[in-house]
Amino acid sequence: MQRFKVLAAVSMVAVTTSSFAYANDELVKMQENPKNWVMQLGDYSSTRYSKLDEINKSNVGNLQVAWTFSTGVLRGHEGGPLVIGDIMYVHTPFPNKVFALDLNDNGRIIWKYEPKQDPDVIPVMCCDTVNRGVAYGNGMIFLHQADTTLVALDAKTGEVKWKVQNGDASKGETGTSAPMVAGDKVLVGISGGEFGIQGHMTAYNIADGSMAWRAYTSGPDDKIMLDPEKTTYLGKPVGKDSSLKTWEGDQWKLGGGATWGWLSYDPELNLVYYGSGNPGTWNPTQRPGDNRWSMTIFARDLDTGMAKWVYQMTPHDEWDYDGVNEMMLVDMDVDGKTHKALVHPDRNGFAYTLDRETGELLVAKKYDPAVNWATEVVMDPSSDQYGRPQVVSDYSTDQNGPDVNTQGVCPAALGTKDQQPSSYSPKTGLFYIPTNHVCMDYEPFQVSYTAGQPYVGATLSMFPAPNSHGGLGNFIAWDASKGEIKWSIPEPFSVWSGALATAGDVVFYGTLEGYLKAVDAETGKELYRFKTPSGIIGNVTSYEHDGKQYIAVYSGIGGWAGIGLAAGLTEGTEGLGAVGAYRSLSSYTNLGGQLTVFALPD
Repeated sequence: MQRFKVLAAVSMVAVTTSSFAYANDELVKMQENPKNWVMQLGDYSSTRYSKLDEINKSNVGNLQVAWTFSTGVLRGHEGGPLVIGDIMYVHTPFPNKVFALDLNDNGRIIWKYEPKQDPDVIPVMCCDTVNRGVAYGNGMIFLHQADTTLVALDAKTGEVKWKVQNGDASKGETGTSAPMVAGDKVLVGISGGEFGIQGHMTAYNIADGSMAWRAYTSGPDDKIMLDPEKTTYLGKPVGKDSSLKTWEGDQWKLGGGATWGWLSYDPELNLVYYGSGNPGTWNPTQRPGDNRWSMTIFARDLDTGMAKWVYQMTPHDEWDYDGVNEMMLVDMDVDGKTHKALVHPDRNGFAYTLDRETGELLVAKKYDPAVNWATEVVMDPSSDQYGRPQVVSDYSTDQNGPDVNTQGVCPAALGTKDQQPSSYSPKTGLFYIPTNHVCMDYEPFQVSYTAGQPYVGATLSMFPAPNSHGGLGNFIAWDASKGEIKWSIPEPFSVWSGALATAGDVVFYGTLEGYLKAVDAETGKELYRFKTPSGIIGNVTSYEHDGKQYIAVYSGIGGWAGIGLAAGLTEGTEGLGAVGAYRSLSSYTNLGGQLTVFALPD
């Protein structure tokens, strides 16, 4: 099997002598040490790969629980802990507590931070009170609170060093995303696409929290930080007013395009990568046009914020296929040519491979056979449809019109994959993707905007993909150079946890019923499972302490898939359509909030 090369950390000499002189020396070095887990996605390349191999496919069946920690909070536990030296940092959903645990002293609590937030922020959090994790840099821990406060905490003491308000919760702007530290900046997005916000990505100076730049998703060129001649879309300049021309009147001001997903960074190119979410409202007939730049991958210069290239995956979104999933940076061969690639399994059911330097589209293929809303993404550069998905009329909520129930659309609004991050193994050259195998009925209706109130305009019902295995999920191995599924594991519920690949040739993931599972990286054969106290929507991580490898994961049911259990919802169309599809989940798990750590027996 072809071997790929993960984006390597640059040397200290290169960091201090090249154009990316601001790259954070500490993190560039620390991400290379597998004893630590210094970023939510493991490294700047977002590969969620651990070089540790004490736990391998021959002994993983002997894993035991080493220790546990109760967070004291219910609702959905997304993200995962960080491990910096001898300290583990654990976070929770609202009220967004942070714990520093001493790994030398049986997880003793060194310090705890519990912000005082207005509980009125809870009703404007779209899909549970989740938080996707803290970030580390320059001796500080960074937390993006639900009320959009970005706070910097002293990593040793928990003392607040600075804090800044990133949005306005009264307008529906909330904080659920994990910040990322790169260079001398802390980057953070914003949630609230279901409330008619105007999405943005913001870089704050790490020293004092002052704003370095803010780039909006939609609007005038200067606000989006696009250069009409230098920023490219599929190799061509975007041109003047590239966003404004695709909205009717001032609709761009309610344009959505929230940026609540994951970020990646290439220190050599000094580019930051992230995606934007759905345009507001979910009723597509109210916002004619491509609605740029919602549903878009952005490649931005870290220092200036200017976009080098953009690629819109779902123009004029009609199904809520947010484009915020992870961007995995891997050097790989496609059609015999080596590329600095970016691999992105999108909500819309297509997995994209692009050249991360130029934005060239290399591969765009369905990674679930059930996907039916589009037949293909056109790959011919000479076509006027180049890069665009070819929408099937029967599943077009726009063509069918408002107050018409468009039935059997696959995937459902929560996508073939949502926030649950994938992993990549340089040993197999495969990407391991947790997926949803869910379809929907979608009925849009007219909706008016009121600040701080839902701006959705659609009623949804969700159900398992028909003519399949009857479950709501699969865990797959994906060849991103060819756009092919190598193997697939059916699951009764969506796989909503983040995956972890290791040098021990084992891939870990969690299930909504609460199982931590380990499978063979080459074949997908199950090697181990353990039932934790609550459903797993957290991300599996690994670290080493005192010469021993550990596997850690949060359990705590919630998130969009588990919103019925988390929020006590019962109507099938509640939770933006998810409650009905996952109703039977309550027979398999219950609310909880726990960190479980596993190791091999001594």
